[in-house]
Amino acid sequence: MNHSGILDLVPVEVRNQWIKSGIYPNKSLYQLFCEKVQIHPDKQAVVSLEQTISYEQLQYRVACLAASFRSLGIVAGDVIAYQLSNSWHHCAIDLAAAALGAIVAPFPPGRGRLDTQSLLSRCDARVIIVDSKFVQMDVCEMIESLRPNLLSLRILVVNGETRSGWHSLESLYQSKPIASNHLPDVDPGWPVRLLISSGTESDPKWIAYSHHALAGGRGRFLQRVHPDGDSFRGLYLMPLGTAFGSTATFGVLSWLGGTVLALAQFNVSTTIRAIGELHPTHVFGVPTMFQRIAADPELTHTNKSSLIAIVSGGAKIDEASIRRCTEAFQCGFISLYGSADGVNCHTTLSDSLETILHKTGRPNPDVCSIRIVDEHKCEMPHGRIGEIVARGPITPMQYVNNPELDALYRDENGWVYTGDLGYLDEAGYLILTGRKKEIIIRGGVNISPAQIENIAASHPSVISAVCVPVADRDLGQRVCLCLVMRDGVERPSLVQFTRYLLDQGLEKNKLPEYLRYLRQLPLGPAGKVDKRRLAADLESAQFTATPAVVNKAVSLMQRAH
Repeated sequence: MNHSGILDLVPVEVRNQWIKSGIYPNKSLYQLFCEKVQIHPDKQAVVSLEQTISYEQLQYRVACLAASFRSLGIVAGDVIAYQLSNSWHHCAIDLAAAALGAIVAPFPPGRGRLDTQSLLSRCDARVIIVDSKFVQMDVCEMIESLRPNLLSLRILVVNGETRSGWHSLESLYQSKPIASNHLPDVDPGWPVRLLISSGTESDPKWIAYSHHALAGGRGRFLQRVHPDGDSFRGLYLMPLGTAFGSTATFGVLSWLGGTVLALAQFNVSTTIRAIGELHPTHVFGVPTMFQRIAADPELTHTNKSSLIAIVSGGAKIDEASIRRCTEAFQCGFISLYGSADGVNCHTTLSDSLETILHKTGRPNPDVCSIRIVDEHKCEMPHGRIGEIVARGPITPMQYVNNPELDALYRDENGWVYTGDLGYLDEAGYLILTGRKKEIIIRGGVNISPAQIENIAASHPSVISAVCVPVADRDLGQRVCLCLVMRDGVERPSLVQFTRYLLDQGLEKNKLPEYLRYLRQLPLGPAGKVDKRRLAADLESAQFTATPAVVNKAVSLMQRAH
């Protein structure tokens, strides 16, 4: 156990092997960043549409911030939580904490009171840094109301208008910069960042990552995506406080020596402008974001010549959307299967379109090895469907203060059990087939939402498609298909859309009973489609569709054939 009390559930001999093989640099993330500053001090480190920070400027701000943290009593092992819109502040806080041997615990804006209390309590945060407001919410006021129940929380910092009892983030940058010889020796095996993941549990959970796993794991993933590391310019559409956004500071800056491009919040028109003005090589986002951008006519008039690839992760993307995005963005497409739990597999630019459409890529053992196991945790041969398990240099240390999840999802050899289903083909490519916990069970029949969503999204008028369960007294659950359509197109009726699904090969016992049209799918703080919110909305909705309508559609199709 290290000074923070966090255990590493990957056996020490396995980690040591990754050090000996050179996969891990065996240096702290702050050391790696300082090496990049020495190489190119004037290079752009973090760029937005409003501001540019060079490597040398960022290092100076980091040294000032670290000095302020030290004067406030922050020591190695302390947790600094923050909830901020995307900006260079993310990178400065991450690096200042890494320099002191402290741990950052960022989470995206938009988390409500209950989630915020759970997150701060679970990680024993000593510091919280927030924007003064988010939308109409007074975030500081919410934190103050939670403070009596958060025994570890001692230091409140606000980015924005100052208030009584709070330190101003801007004032923390005014300290005299700490000298490098006054910084502690930081073991790269120590934890440095907690990644947030809601997963399938009711409460969000924290997962601890070491300097090793972020540099030699998540950083090395970026290097495989873009081997010419220092020319990398990554535009992050999702919050940097998410697991998907976790490669920005320590992957792009500390490992690659590239440039982080950040937008305060995702917006289609702002993103298109950023592509034209900031010249990203790669754009990171979730499928819904790319679907919206690809459907906007303005993208066709934007200079996209800098783009090498868009990287889609966070959720599985359907075949039709991949084709539309490839055509609209006019660059390569990388489909990423990954998670905060330490899973990583993705397609590459050398893969054919056919491979990208149907496979998840070939696992890279230098980042993450993948096995397929049966219900007895025995490894299965290629071609057989089972649960996906993963372990590699990217593997985190453990769940934070959550031994129940460690017992459920980790084994004694450090392998992570994902709950996802898939198989490895003869060429070693991973093919996803579903998620054990996302199955809709209707009258004892297991229905995969992904299958229906993929077919629905292939309709030429559909931008996005999501299936959610609707509680039913007789069958347990029924299926509601939620669609976002292109502007100005006719909305098919349930009967008409059912015909389309049947024509595309969907079995009639998997047809949705309900159809709902939305202007946009609701997104959670991480940028993914918020299926829980959709399901909650459906509970109170009055549906006009009935199973009888579906039966009529099936009957019509049977007569037509």
